[in-house]
Amino acid sequence: MRSRVLGWRWRRSPLRRRSDVVEAWTVVAVIALLFVGAPLAGVVAAWWAHDDARSTVREQRAERRHVRAEVTGRGSAPLPTAQGGRQLPAKATVRWTEPADGPRTATARVPPGTRTGDMVDVWLDSQGRSVAPPADSMAVWHQTVTIGVCATAGAGGLVLLGHTVVRNAAMRRRLAEWEQEWARTEPEWTGRRA
Repeated sequence: MRSRVLGWRWRRSPLRRRSDVVEAWTVVAVIALLFVGAPLAGVVAAWWAHDDARSTVREQRAERRHVRAEVTGRGSAPLPTAQGGRQLPAKATVRWTEPADGPRTATARVPPGTRTGDMVDVWLDSQGRSVAPPADSMAVWHQTVTIGVCATAGAGGLVLLGHTVVRNAAMRRRLAEWEQEWARTEPEWTGRRA
């Protein structure tokens, strides 16, 4: 049966070594970094990611324009995916009217199941090519939370890795000290000369 004495590394004792004290302070630092430092790193990274994603969305909204167009022909059939049979957007020929240029046509992404004659929302870039719509606020928050969680986990992993390195170094130091002590003590116990 083994009994543990809490806080033995903090008490004065002839058996306590400097490596024990270093290891005890390392545990305190690890706890503080895991419960304060890692979440703080996650919040800072999430804040940065949120600002970056919002500026990207602003740029996309400035570069892209939305038009309401009529589907005039099918360009390609939608392909089913392995994700529960959900289909990706298909390409189709669409037509819309520009106030200055008159009627225009292009090939654009349309939702699956769209038929000829249906009205669809199309996003175009400055050259008139069909592009994906700008990210919405849900995508911004998804990116923010993902970056925050990953940064928190990464910081926590680094803290634990650092703790492992310090603990292994303390253990090597402790074993070396015990070896030196035993080299001095063994001749008294065994009667052998070193």
